[in-house]
Amino acid sequence: MDFHLSEEDLDFKQMARELAEKRIYPHALEFDEKGITPPELIKECAELGYFGFTVPEEYGGLGMSATAFMGVLEELCAACAGFGIMLSVHCSLTCEIIKLFGSDELKQKYLPAMAAGEKIGAYCITEPNAGTDIAAIATTAEDKGDHFLLNGTKTFVTNAGFADVLIVFAKTHPEEGRKGLSCFVVDKASEGIMVGAPEKKCGIKASDTREINFSDVKVPKENLLGNLKEGFKMAVVILNSGRIGVSFQAIGIAQAALNEAIKYSKERVQFGQPIANFQAIQFKIAEMATRLDAGRLLAYRASQLKDEGKPCHRESSMSKLFCSQMANFVCNEAVQIHGGYGYIKEYPVERYFRDARVTELYEGTSEAQRMVISRDLLKD
Repeated sequence: MDFHLSEEDLDFKQMARELAEKRIYPHALEFDEKGITPPELIKECAELGYFGFTVPEEYGGLGMSATAFMGVLEELCAACAGFGIMLSVHCSLTCEIIKLFGSDELKQKYLPAMAAGEKIGAYCITEPNAGTDIAAIATTAEDKGDHFLLNGTKTFVTNAGFADVLIVFAKTHPEEGRKGLSCFVVDKASEGIMVGAPEKKCGIKASDTREINFSDVKVPKENLLGNLKEGFKMAVVILNSGRIGVSFQAIGIAQAALNEAIKYSKERVQFGQPIANFQAIQFKIAEMATRLDAGRLLAYRASQLKDEGKPCHRESSMSKLFCSQMANFVCNEAVQIHGGYGYIKEYPVERYFRDARVTELYEGTSEAQRMVISRDLLKD
């Protein structure tokens, strides 16, 4: 099932699979145990153009579609979900918001270096007391005439340890709640920024996740994205991209888990025959594969609607809700098929099981997706 993927799209997907099989998968357990994102792999992906995959050619990118990028993302996440989400956040969130809402000056200033992988992006919206409730954001950006003064704390920031460009949501008009939210591009080298220690996570350990504190950080006026008080609108638009990205991350994890389950079921002998011969195992594999294909259909629908410039708010939430739950189901079944060995780190399904869990949490929890979907259906 390739939807409307062009030969070029499929070529990029195949190249990503080859890179993943040769350079990422063999070291994924090490990345997980050490909690590292290897700089040499970042450089290699940069040389292949992945960091500017959807950035327009005029800014040094490949100018490819979101759908083509999602095929690449799936392959990388199948090998190492932590590494894949690093690239997803950089492309689907940080580059995307600058591309859509940045001035010509901001695009020229940041996108070429980001497309080349010379500067990595991070997306700073979640706070200790503001997750799904964006209106509760406490970070402020006070207008000081020739600059904004940024104060606050962001948490669970992917790529925080090595990012150069930060997308930061802050209240410029605190008295107006979410309507007073604005968005800025912030250089992490700015004075007053302090990055915390890596979070000790259950899964996607190769992804660098930290807290960032902003204390009287001066942000140039020209680094405002869009207009004042448009932050909430921008967050909603960009979350569509992020949710589609997480959908394909979940698909990649689930496909890898299914592959391992099939392989193991053919090798594991019990009662004198491979366990793949037993109907109980066959039915598990059939259900896993069917849900995985259903997830792909939802995810490709959402990505292609986005590429066509059509509304995809509901579709991206449906995709993210279903694919994240599907991945957790598939990985749980993969562990079950492995029996006790599925609980041992020597077997990849143990890592997939842990990695899949977060897909129901970030870019909006499953409960938040149900809110989005139901409200969209009921508003008419």
